[in-house]
Amino acid sequence: MRKIALDTETTGLDPSKGDRVVEIGAVEIANLIPTGRVFHVYINPERDMPEEAFRVHGLSAEFLSGHKKFAEIAADFNEFILGAELIIHNAEFDVRFLNAELSRLSLPGIDLSSVTDTLALARRRHPGASNSLDALCQRYGVDASRREKHGALLDAQLLAEVYAELMGGRQAALSLSVESRVVAKTQQGLLKSRPQPLPPRLTAEEAEAHRAFARTIGKTPLWGRYLALEEG
Repeated sequence: MRKIALDTETTGLDPSKGDRVVEIGAVEIANLIPTGRVFHVYINPERDMPEEAFRVHGLSAEFLSGHKKFAEIAADFNEFILGAELIIHNAEFDVRFLNAELSRLSLPGIDLSSVTDTLALARRRHPGASNSLDALCQRYGVDASRREKHGALLDAQLLAEVYAELMGGRQAALSLSVESRVVAKTQQGLLKSRPQPLPPRLTAEEAEAHRAFARTIGKTPLWGRYLALEEG
């Protein structure tokens, strides 16, 4: 299943009192690594910006007035998150706001069964500790130095890294252990070798040119052992 780390910025704390979403940042993840696909919009909330909220994210009503309203980005947003598991820190807050916006347009809301709350994950893993996004970044060595103010896209990017750590981290040792198991199974005869080896892609001239170049670098280059195996 596709996973998407998501964050929002708003005009306040309660959509039932007229507070609105002003920014959405979403980062697609595959195998705990961002794919490069993102969704990021600033949104005209069609209202003023309280000073308390402005101090948090720095988005003024004047700046936001030049951007699209939620109704104009809703279709693109729904298309981006369609079928994905949403990874959100303190998910109840963001989902409540997004569902309020979708409800104004008579559109289906986000199903909480498709949401993973990293705050809940962190509290189970680190009971009694501070589990804010900033605290988790510090705990896991995620560089949050650019986070002078809250920003939905930056926070979603940081959340993607924190989520990877909460799920066990992207450790090179994991891939190495998988490779060693494959080698072991091959040696045990559990994995069958290809009945007909693939023909080499290099011509004899290209292979010899490479060997000649390798000999100019040093007497015992690392890849020499592979050439020796090949020649043997």
